[in-house]
Amino acid sequence: MDSQGRPRDKYREDSGNSGPLRGRVFRKVRDDILSGRYREGEELKETAIGEEMGVSRTPVREAFRQLELEGLINLIPNKGAYVTGITTEDISDVYMIRSRLEGLAASLACTHISKEQLEELEETVYLAEFHTEKGHLDQLAGLDSRFHEIIYESCDSKLLERMLKELHQYVINIRQKTLSKTSRSDASNREHKAIMEAIKNGDSKEAEELSHKHVLNAYENMVEKGYVNGGKIE
Repeated sequence: MDSQGRPRDKYREDSGNSGPLRGRVFRKVRDDILSGRYREGEELKETAIGEEMGVSRTPVREAFRQLELEGLINLIPNKGAYVTGITTEDISDVYMIRSRLEGLAASLACTHISKEQLEELEETVYLAEFHTEKGHLDQLAGLDSRFHEIIYESCDSKLLERMLKELHQYVINIRQKTLSKTSRSDASNREHKAIMEAIKNGDSKEAEELSHKHVLNAYENMVEKGYVNGGKIE
């Protein structure tokens, strides 16, 4: 409680320079939707989310409006906020956009990646190969995410890095499913290793093309394996 007896807003107090409170609430609820915590058609309650996050209803309401603009929820007057789900068209758009932007990031990384970042990139590749060989497929989603994040961080463009990290979040749930299959994890590891070698050699054209194809291959595998059905993600 503050000096006037009102509940303290811990998210605002802890935010520092990391962004406005509304953005923090938006990202948390969005990630919960994309990870599957909230299902299609489920009602999101302002009060419950505010209490969970230690904030007032105002930033939650503002976050809901932003989520509606992104097509993740539907605000129905006098009823509430309901999760709309992710359509196959949404996922297709994300992968098509990512394929181009990831290629650009890999191309830029050839020039800007540091020695430490390159060493970590190599380590993620070798760890992914090790865990795949041992059958530890539950380890792969985290390593896959880190591989891509290193490239984003080494492209020397804050705007491109932010855009790619946002897009990456939209497919985190479906990626966890596809990487749990040995056939895709083996192929993904080979593609990652080729991208890493191109970046290591400073071959920007090769790195861009390989990264572009890598994202498209991931999407084609998702469709081929039937992870979509009736316009919705399974």
